[in-house]
Amino acid sequence: MTSVAEVLRPLVPQVLGALVRRYGQFDACEDAVQEALLAASEQWPAEGVPENPRGWLVTVATRRLTDQWRSESARRRREESAAVREPETTVPGPGEDRPAGSDDTLSLLFLCCHPAVSPPSQVALTLRAVGGLTTAQIASAFLVPEATMTRRITRAKESIAAAGSTFSSPSPSDFPERLRVVLQVLYLIFNEGYTATSGEDLVRADLAAEAIRLTRAVRALLPAEGEVAGLLALMLLTDARRAARTGPDGELVPLPEQDRGRWDAAMIAEGGSLVRATLGHGPVGPYQVQAAIAALHDEAPSTDATDWPQIVELYGVLGELMPSPVVTMNRAVAVAQVAGPAAGLAVLDEVDGKLDLSRRVDAVRAHLLERAGRPAAARECYLRAAERTESGPERRYLQRRADRIAPGGDPAGD
Repeated sequence: MTSVAEVLRPLVPQVLGALVRRYGQFDACEDAVQEALLAASEQWPAEGVPENPRGWLVTVATRRLTDQWRSESARRRREESAAVREPETTVPGPGEDRPAGSDDTLSLLFLCCHPAVSPPSQVALTLRAVGGLTTAQIASAFLVPEATMTRRITRAKESIAAAGSTFSSPSPSDFPERLRVVLQVLYLIFNEGYTATSGEDLVRADLAAEAIRLTRAVRALLPAEGEVAGLLALMLLTDARRAARTGPDGELVPLPEQDRGRWDAAMIAEGGSLVRATLGHGPVGPYQVQAAIAALHDEAPSTDATDWPQIVELYGVLGELMPSPVVTMNRAVAVAQVAGPAAGLAVLDEVDGKLDLSRRVDAVRAHLLERAGRPAAARECYLRAAERTESGPERRYLQRRADRIAPGGDPAGD
């Protein structure tokens, strides 16, 4: 049986988009929609889901706006009498409003991901306005106090208002950059869900699932955009391994040690199909290349049987499209599989001092040093990486790796 929450979530951008398109004032409309969602969560379980849930939500949210504007008009009638108008408070009939599945979701994403808004606030506002999560849920997912997340969302709305942003698609010249920001925000949401940067949980499946849901929605609206398909494929191919990434006690299990039988075959098949359908059929972007790399990992029967030379080549392409220390670090791992750990360490030296998250470089260096037969140096890097991470499962994994090596450098005894 479909829950009320499952009915409400996909309706959020449709309802909010309808209101913002009619009345503007994103902040007031977003608050009204949240009140309508609260009313639905309280009434629908007892009274049943209405025949037209979207229309019900639009009606209730519009009435909330009416009440708010009437109150403001009473206080500032002379200033606002021209702007305040009585909104339609009945369910829109056929043809009176855009149908479900229109581009309201995309317009909302463009609005939430406006360049005037900081990346953390873009993420928070997207999850609230487009994803339908409450402020408390978002705060819990990112392990911050609700008051902190409230301020973050408030600042985002204020930035949008100050920038004079309207509910409309960007101009053709601005579209590629604005879409890039939208995809980056969705990728940030997914990454935080798949590998939590702090706390005791390695994975926050709800955030990863929400990122995939939103990316599917964008894919439905922009089926010809290869990078949208690439991002969706990357998420599916990565999330397919989630069940095997943790052991019985929640400990981190690295890729070479994972039970590939626990990987989600359906997600791998869908992701691989998206990669094959988009690569070579238009301009290639970084998400498509990353998805191709993920497909090579997922479709290989084992780590040793993985096509590492092709992965090295793909990281070379990715480095040209999106040069970054993270790409170089990942290429170092692939090079080590092809040419040995010493070659991988030489590539890794290129990123020394260039990553804020130096714990990741320390962890990779420790692994390559251990493979190169330099246990003492590997132990030091493992310990340094463990000290710098805020993720409990990752810290314990790194500590265990260090504990396997005696202080003198030899493998520790059982």
